Amino acid sequence: MQLRIPPPVVALIFGIAMYLLARFLPFGHFDFFGRIYSIYGLTALAILLVVAAKWQFRKLNTTSNPLTPSKATSLVTAGIYNYSRNPMYLALLLILLAWGLWLGNAFNILLAAGFVGYMNKFQIVPEETALFSKFGKSYHQYCILVRRWF
Repeated sequence: MQLRIPPPVVALIFGIAMYLLARFLPFGHFDFFGRIYSIYGLTALAILLVVAAKWQFRKLNTTSNPLTPSKATSLVTAGIYNYSRNPMYLALLLILLAWGLWLGNAFNILLAAGFVGYMNKFQIVPEETALFSKFGKSYHQYCILVRRWF
């Protein structure tokens, strides 16, 4: 797999774009009852996803580095990986959604969708290709059984 931008850096770039959009777009502002609780809930869920995902990698003593999937020694399919093939990327998306709620501009949802599109094309597809090359039929079967995001 070619060197890619680390996913947290990608999320940071999208987060900065969300801030700039909220700061300079003269319309799209919103507020609603429970917005702060939604922010806390999304952030807490994101943290839980990352902890659960990292735990599974540590348990199998394999790499969680998304830039080098070829160095994986085991296919992680248990725990949170029964429900999502990419829970750490899902956690980044939840953080971006929480950030968008904090900023209070409805158009930030478009940037969050852009993050998903970028990750699918430039990170996940090459990563899945590398994992398929490494784990073959077992990875293909896993992809059939478990959704990419949620």
